[in-house]
Amino acid sequence: MCGIFGYCNFLIERDRRFVLDTLVNGLSRLEYRGYDSAGLAADGDAEGETLIVKQKGKVAALKKLVEEQEIDFSKVFVSHCGMAHTRWATHGQPSQLNSHPHRSDPNSEFTIVHNGIITNYKEIRTLLEKKGTTFETDTDTEIVAKLTKYIFDSQKEKVSFTVLVKQVLKELEGSFAFIFKSNKHYPNEVVATRRGSPLIVGVKTAKKLKVDFVDVEFGNPSEAHALSAKESNSYLTPTHPQLQRSQSRAFLSEDGTPQPIEFFLASDASAIIEHTKRVLFLEDDDIAHIAEGELQIHRLRREDGDSSTRSIQTLEMELAEIMKGSFDHFMQKEIYEQPESVVNTMRGRVNFETHKVTLGGLRGYLPIMRRARRIVFIACGTSYHSCMATRSIFEELTEIPAQSELASDFLDRRTPIFRDDVCVFVSQSGETADTILAMRYCLERGALCVGITNTVGSSISRETHCGVHINAGPEIGVASTKAYTSQYIALVMMAIQLSEDRISMTERRQEVIDGLYRLPGHIKEVLAQDANLQTLARDTLSKERSLLIMGRGYQNRYVP
Repeated sequence: MCGIFGYCNFLIERDRRFVLDTLVNGLSRLEYRGYDSAGLAADGDAEGETLIVKQKGKVAALKKLVEEQEIDFSKVFVSHCGMAHTRWATHGQPSQLNSHPHRSDPNSEFTIVHNGIITNYKEIRTLLEKKGTTFETDTDTEIVAKLTKYIFDSQKEKVSFTVLVKQVLKELEGSFAFIFKSNKHYPNEVVATRRGSPLIVGVKTAKKLKVDFVDVEFGNPSEAHALSAKESNSYLTPTHPQLQRSQSRAFLSEDGTPQPIEFFLASDASAIIEHTKRVLFLEDDDIAHIAEGELQIHRLRREDGDSSTRSIQTLEMELAEIMKGSFDHFMQKEIYEQPESVVNTMRGRVNFETHKVTLGGLRGYLPIMRRARRIVFIACGTSYHSCMATRSIFEELTEIPAQSELASDFLDRRTPIFRDDVCVFVSQSGETADTILAMRYCLERGALCVGITNTVGSSISRETHCGVHINAGPEIGVASTKAYTSQYIALVMMAIQLSEDRISMTERRQEVIDGLYRLPGHIKEVLAQDANLQTLARDTLSKERSLLIMGRGYQNRYVP
């Protein structure tokens, strides 16, 4: 659950104080993801110098350490790229040294921030150590920084930043999101890439963009062949020809010249929304290169079905939605948002007068779903409980066998999946790793895959055949509240629409829809008992040694 944030300005004067405050504030928006240390990298005072500040503990401690730096905060940059990171330790203990960004050498020729896990880092570290490389930390991320410098130093002539990163990526196994920076060799440039870990690019301009998409540049066959060759421990010089840089249509002004622009990179939209609502969601194995006011998207090769563009979308989110307001914490805020969030989930989808449900995202696939041999719900954590809670209503209304699977267990068992199965993947973020792997497993076996998510542009929402967006709004609290209730309602609506061809279920469907109509009022009644429930919990329940919550039928899975 690490957090990444990056900021680049081009032809816009920003002093160092503004840049550092933007980076630190970006991290503060990602604090809810959990972390044990934080750090940032920005341009130093001297040419080619990189300022790295890292601290164990909270973002507030990092901010204090930044203020103590003996640097010129008033220095103005017309163009600049900086990056920041919150770390949750996986390799190496929580410490200032192990926190990100990591550097390639004492001169910080290359600096990197990373979310994810490099599974073959030990093999790469061993090989680099044999070649004389020394390491400062125990982390898997540091080997990527060292490997980048090693490959760069091996070149007979300088290559582009994207080609260099491609050479690094072909040696890595695991899941990751990276931002690469090099003040010495590629000033005012960053390269960002992802595989199995989310990464978003925000775009902010004074003028409207010429087009609302970015072209994807694919490697030519000879380059793709060279870069995909898996020579054991090769780390060889890249084979030419290289990709040639072309101008992106989106970021040019009317007269064809670059325009002032700011880019924001983040692992979560909540860190971007206060700056811009225009965002681009990177897909797995995308390589985003930001330089000279342009964003280029590269891929090694073109596979069947690959899109040749990435859309610049508008976030349907407001800053107030990610602010705590007068509540003690985000979880409390989101509990009290449930009367509105459940209405948002149903808005425009449920006609309470005609007792009809219309889920536009499923419309073209309803005949296939109604012919399914079974419905398989696959999820993790709280999302799994929403599947368990609605399984009974699915079987009652649709008369199709339904089963709920924990994504990790589903993968371990290599569960048989058939072409006439419907597999439903539920995830608040749309980026749950085990759920994504299970989804791809089912896609390979030809099943119809349906996504139920709360995040537009997420991996699950993009890669499934169809789906439902629950419209619960951002959920910052770690313990799921409003997302769970909205997932529950979305699944119930799905069951209702699937059963519309069953006349025998008409009366029961009307009962359920009437219940949905009353639900927001019932939630408000429960929330009005807050003070009484606190008294009960404090004076009575807290003194008990155990607490059993029991139910059966539709009540046996309501508590996640």
